Amino acid sequence: MQNLWDDEEAARYASAADNPELGLRVYTSRLLGSNPGLVLHGGGNTSVKSSVTNLFGEQEQILYVKGSGWDLATILAEGFSPARLDVLARLAELPAMTDTAMARELKASMIDPGAPSPSVEAILHAIIPAKFVDHTHTDAVVGISNTPDGEQRIRDLYGDRVLVLPYVMPGFVLAKQVYEMTRETDWSSLAGIMLMHHGLFTFGDDARTSYDNMISLVSEAEALLLAQGALEVARVPYQPEAEDFIALASMRRAVGEAAGR
Repeated sequence: MQNLWDDEEAARYASAADNPELGLRVYTSRLLGSNPGLVLHGGGNTSVKSSVTNLFGEQEQILYVKGSGWDLATILAEGFSPARLDVLARLAELPAMTDTAMARELKASMIDPGAPSPSVEAILHAIIPAKFVDHTHTDAVVGISNTPDGEQRIRDLYGDRVLVLPYVMPGFVLAKQVYEMTRETDWSSLAGIMLMHHGLFTFGDDARTSYDNMISLVSEAEALLLAQGALEVARVPYQPEAEDFIALASMRRAVGEAAGR
């Protein structure tokens, strides 16, 4: 998979934004969203953690996470939902939470009620201790995970660089799973998290690192598929027979008669 990062374009996004970190978040989100091998039908989500000054002159840590209804390929700064990072992180400590309660708490954590609702995976983005987090539904990686022995194939491919988790419903249950499984984790040793049959998370303390990790891990998956001939389409020689056309004509006549034509 081609890495599309461009230093000049990244600098343009950063300098044009009121918040340069959010500007870079918009830039790499669009890079990811423009690739149908990573994101289809508006799926995937991204985030950045940033410090802002509130009404009282105090610094608050805010998670800007892709808002519901926005497409990564065309997202703008206003497409990110600003939510209080400490509130989101504490939600992961709860023993359980219904979808309705989670939606309510996500909305309550926002500092701008006019912004779009946060992604249902906002809590997970919050507990990953990196400034930038990218999440895609990459064809290559999910394709491998969906094969027989897919989990072992993913583990063999990435080793200890990627935390591999069984599929659970995105939302609180997924965030809780990651929270419990990473309490003793050395995050600096990880390049990503793989949720089986769902997608890949990558992260980094700058926009380029998180993006590079995504492209690198997906490229490794594509190389494996290519080496095993999985990207080739089987072709069978076919020479139409006269009988085929006769059978087709008979079928069309039968359908027409059945339809009263």
